Amino acid sequence: MFYEHFIRRAAGLGRATEEPDASRYDWQHDFVDVLVVGSGPAGLSAALAAARAGAGVMLVEQDFEPGGSLLAQSIDGAQGRWLAATLGELAACAKLRLLPRATAFGLYDGNTMGVLERTAPGLADDAVPRQRLRVVRAGAIVLACGAIERPLVFSGNDRPGVMLSSAVASYVNRFAVLAGRRAVFATSNNASYADAMALARAGAQVVLADARAEAPEALLTAARQAQVEVRLATTVAQTRGWQSVSACQLVPFDLASGCLTGLGEWQSVDLLAMSGGWTPTVHLTSHRNVKPVYRADLSCFVPGPLDRNQFGAGAMMGCQTLADAIGDGWRQGLLAANASGRATNNLSEDSTQGGCPELPEDESCSMAFVPLPPAGPRFRRSAGKAFVDFQHDVTTEDVDLAHREGYQSVEHLKRYTTLGMGTEQGKTSNLSGLAQMAERRGVEIPEVGATTFRPPYTPVTIGALAGRNFGAHLQPVRRTAMHDWHVQHGGQMMEAGLWLRPLWYSGHGADLASAYKAEMDHVREQVGIADVSTLGKIDVQGPDAAEFLNRIYVNGYAKLPVGKARYGFMLREDGMVLDDGTTSRIGEFEYFMTTTTAQAARVMSHLEFLLQVVWPELRVTVASVSDQWAAMSVAGPKTRELLQSAFPQIDFSNEAIPHMGLVEATLDATANPVVPANADYSVTPVIPAKAGIQSFAEAGVQIVAPGGTLQGVRIRIIRLTFSGELAYEVYTGTHHGQQVWDHLFEVGKAWNLQPYGLEALGSLRIEKGHVVGSEMDGRTTLDDLGQGRMASQLKPFWGDALRRRELLQDPERPSLVGLEALDEASAPNNGAILFFADDEIKGHGRGHITSTTYSKSLGKSIGLGLLQGGLRHVGQEVIAASPVHGRQYRLRVVNPVFLDAEGERYRV
Repeated sequence: MFYEHFIRRAAGLGRATEEPDASRYDWQHDFVDVLVVGSGPAGLSAALAAARAGAGVMLVEQDFEPGGSLLAQSIDGAQGRWLAATLGELAACAKLRLLPRATAFGLYDGNTMGVLERTAPGLADDAVPRQRLRVVRAGAIVLACGAIERPLVFSGNDRPGVMLSSAVASYVNRFAVLAGRRAVFATSNNASYADAMALARAGAQVVLADARAEAPEALLTAARQAQVEVRLATTVAQTRGWQSVSACQLVPFDLASGCLTGLGEWQSVDLLAMSGGWTPTVHLTSHRNVKPVYRADLSCFVPGPLDRNQFGAGAMMGCQTLADAIGDGWRQGLLAANASGRATNNLSEDSTQGGCPELPEDESCSMAFVPLPPAGPRFRRSAGKAFVDFQHDVTTEDVDLAHREGYQSVEHLKRYTTLGMGTEQGKTSNLSGLAQMAERRGVEIPEVGATTFRPPYTPVTIGALAGRNFGAHLQPVRRTAMHDWHVQHGGQMMEAGLWLRPLWYSGHGADLASAYKAEMDHVREQVGIADVSTLGKIDVQGPDAAEFLNRIYVNGYAKLPVGKARYGFMLREDGMVLDDGTTSRIGEFEYFMTTTTAQAARVMSHLEFLLQVVWPELRVTVASVSDQWAAMSVAGPKTRELLQSAFPQIDFSNEAIPHMGLVEATLDATANPVVPANADYSVTPVIPAKAGIQSFAEAGVQIVAPGGTLQGVRIRIIRLTFSGELAYEVYTGTHHGQQVWDHLFEVGKAWNLQPYGLEALGSLRIEKGHVVGSEMDGRTTLDDLGQGRMASQLKPFWGDALRRRELLQDPERPSLVGLEALDEASAPNNGAILFFADDEIKGHGRGHITSTTYSKSLGKSIGLGLLQGGLRHVGQEVIAASPVHGRQYRLRVVNPVFLDAEGERYRV
């Protein structure tokens, strides 16, 4: 840690801000016939061809204006005329949409492209996002990503003032900036001549060192006319300078042998421009696992065979002249338009078809180059460092060391030296590093291979990836059909999974502690209703549905009768409990499964995996219907009378709907409630906690009259309990959820129906000893939860084999117990660590408390926990220690079913 500060300073690493990002970001999905990436000569030609063919075109360009490499050239002459004519037609084309300041950073399945669009400086505000991430789905894609100029490798090539030749030309021609007044251009191609002449015309003294022994006479003549001194068979060996380059050594060079042929001379400079050729930008194609192919005639890698409806054009595919790039772009644009199926005009691949602007011919625009040999002992005459990767400071010595250490694979070379890692992704460094490794190994570059490029092509900000999904918008908020009712009636909402559920109702108490106890008492003594729409609901259908359920649940489902429900557990492959729930048989081949709220998505994914991968032969389909059903649990001693009155056409007798029974009905206009003669309508269900409000009318709540309003509404009623009281779950279509809920409350006035929240629901289940996610935390087995006897011995089921592992059968594993507080005034905390009375209070203890509550029925605080040895310790005193709160509690181990162990309450 002492050295970290100095290392970070040396590496130029700063400290990230802790201030929130005030900028706004957004997401957008786009669909287009043809997507063209890159607006250089090939991209513009492809976009023009596709648009003329009648396809809708989106042209993506990372620069703030289109033109690509032509922007760095002089606007005079044929190049400028072609660019102006093409941009003029595209601007007037209704079929084309240009996206400047937009980088295509990733190519994905299904012709999907990730594009990061940046807002022009000064325009972003609260209404306009700073960046927008576009997910573009295209019928066809033309990749015209161009090529990136390679630097030369020589001693001191990282000094300030050493630049790429094309960068110097951009400064001069595009921004009218003179990068230096005494310049040397070191090159092995024709294109640098135009760059050198542009700088000379701007007033600089320029020397051009061409490593080739010959150059086109026309270029030499033009260079002399522009006052550029050309030295053939010459290259740069090293540089001097302190804070910037001040001199470079020009030495005679024999390209055939790759050797320096003299000592050379030092040239005073303040700018050194270099050009070692071009590297096609194959990164996006590599994202789809298209392996690049080495072309010895071009001394570079180009994309291999592309995916269906994807086309490459221009310099990326190896075109070396401007005319070739424009013609190739035109042909690929037409192919893409036809592949998209949206072409309306039949155009020829002839570039002149349809009035295409004339193709400029200029020998100085040729990208053909002669590669220089990798820098090595025979080439380097000085002790200075020669950098291959400028971003990660990888030198030729690093590559040599990797070779000596035995790293021959290109991927090993990359990771050992960091060559081409990070945001650089080999854009300028890869070919030089590969060439050097190939020479050291004595093989050709194709045998060394190329590294794998991964998205993003350039860095993408975290804000753009998140878009609007941050803070409260990080995940979608789901609301039940009765959400507004809960809020209007004092429901204090909390997040449960992705849902908002009422934790408690302010009309039942001044705070949570008093309200949930009152709600518990009401359910135990009268009748309450809870919104359980958040339960996961899955429709399972098919001839093999019974067999499928029989395999995924630990207990048997093959013989479950129609009209009955069954409670069961399902396990993960490793034998741990995944979830519990109830599945009802609706028909011969149709089942209705419910899951816990938190595990709904995971269970759905689990079922789909089993059907698609493990048992694809089973004729079963599953569909999530969680959003299609609203659900409410009505519980308490008076439940049967209330429901019989609310739905008189349904027989709620114990014989008609026994425990775990099911009934479905479509309500009709005669389903008016039967209200007892002594009904007391003076009791309102819940009154919002606002001073002076005594009724729903005063609270602004309108109650819809029951009866005929429910005509045609379908309901599904399952008799099952979570609280331990007589209870029924009422399901109806989500659009009718509020209507049925209101109907039950209007009828329930006679029985003083009250809603209860999630806290009361959880406390009621603790009294009954039911387990939930606190106990099923992904580390517990059936035996840990005291449910081992539920597992069938007559059939196999998913997870059965691994649940029998020796360690999972250890009797000393923590298992479910009930806990009673010995001090009624001291309720233990969830998560408190359990110790035996004679244990030292330290470490992980013997288990922990999973759930706690206060039980009015028992007159004490109770809880559930996982304790080593489980129920063998019934009657024993334990200590619950909460290091977070700095407290300890005395508890007694008891049976986890605190109330009605025989089930008499819910079987009446």
